[in-house]
Amino acid sequence: MTVTKGSCESEISKAVTQWEKEYLGRGSLSVKTDILRNMIIIDLQGILTPAEYTVCETQEGLLSIKRTRSKLLESGAEHLKEIILNITGAHVVSLHTDLSSRTGERIIVFKLETDLEAQFDPS
Repeated sequence: MTVTKGSCESEISKAVTQWEKEYLGRGSLSVKTDILRNMIIIDLQGILTPAEYTVCETQEGLLSIKRTRSKLLESGAEHLKEIILNITGAHVVSLHTDLSSRTGERIIVFKLETDLEAQFDPS
């Protein structure tokens, strides 16, 4: 692999942000991607709208926003897996995600079939 780990992480961050804008209508405020062994961990900050923060003030609203946001991501999961495959050449085995209504951040973890981190030059 001729690309560095950092450039690969950056490319994933850009691609996920682009996917958010095209598929969900808006992107997060910041995205940080880390490759760790056979996982790609993406930290998205500022994903909730001001209205969603207000709705999240009640337990019922919080669960509703989490459920809706989860369904939206799941409906685009195949495209996200394709993005990861195109950038890394590694197939995604599973995708895990959670959203914090308090901080407005989402974590996405892609579990890969291979140890992606081992493919990068350690120097």
